[in-house]
Amino acid sequence: MNFDLTPDQVALREGIRSLLVGRFGSDRVRSGFDRAMFDELAGAGVFSLRADGFGWTDAAIVFEELGRAFVPGPLVWSLLAHGTVGGIVGGVEGATRVLVEHPDTIEALLVLDADGLACLDASDVTLSAVERPLDPLTPIARAATVPEGAGIGDAGVAAAWRHAGAVLTAAFLVGLATRAGELAVAHAATREQFGRVIGGFQAVKHLCADMAVRTEVARAATHAASVQLDDPGLGSPEDGRCAASAAKVLAGEAAVANSRASMQVHGGMGFTWEVDVHLLLKRAWVLDTHFGSVARHAWSIPGTAQL
Repeated sequence: MNFDLTPDQVALREGIRSLLVGRFGSDRVRSGFDRAMFDELAGAGVFSLRADGFGWTDAAIVFEELGRAFVPGPLVWSLLAHGTVGGIVGGVEGATRVLVEHPDTIEALLVLDADGLACLDASDVTLSAVERPLDPLTPIARAATVPEGAGIGDAGVAAAWRHAGAVLTAAFLVGLATRAGELAVAHAATREQFGRVIGGFQAVKHLCADMAVRTEVARAATHAASVQLDDPGLGSPEDGRCAASAAKVLAGEAAVANSRASMQVHGGMGFTWEVDVHLLLKRAWVLDTHFGSVARHAWSIPGTAQL
């Protein structure tokens, strides 16, 4: 199987990367998700990719670039809901004791569980703000319960959303892992200690090499999972679910481990607010719980249940 990007996919990647570099720099991303950011991404076709005829592999390429720029917001939910629910869409898995992200921005809230998919107006949910969220760019609020919304999908639809959501989240995590490695390499190439750049020290080289390996393994797994989403005939439905689970586990591991390693390369300054590395790590921790925890996905992969 050939996992090389087609010329059209390369152009898609370069186009979204150019947009993000030009209009979604670190300073703007740090200001948080807002309506203007959503509208710009929507205008660029980020959320309408599937409706515009692009495949899941194309969407994964775009979401990898969004992760590389660590763009905040309920991006995956908004893509999944496009054409079904309008506006800025957030989502939760289950309806009891939930944490709702971007509560002041989302217009609709989707509830995804084993029985199906429901939608309700976000203003109908009683929320209490969480003062110190784990990810400072993702404000959250807590709801004791969520009212019953209008059903918009059965258990089969919910399963399909959960599958696609895991793959897109994995792609975003691969982007975070990539950015963490890039920041580490850039710092190692300029920071001097003992009269030489730290990138010349073997220990730092090993850290950077390990980051590159983790990223490429996670990227290959995510591309494989997205290809199976586009062409279910490549294997059984169980094969597709296992591929998505493997991608989610490997991408989460790469994003968390690379962010930690990048922080180590940066030394004490890696913990400071001014350096982006800590934001990547915190986002990776949060996304590692989205569309299935590590434990849930690991148990669904044959041969890993005993680990």
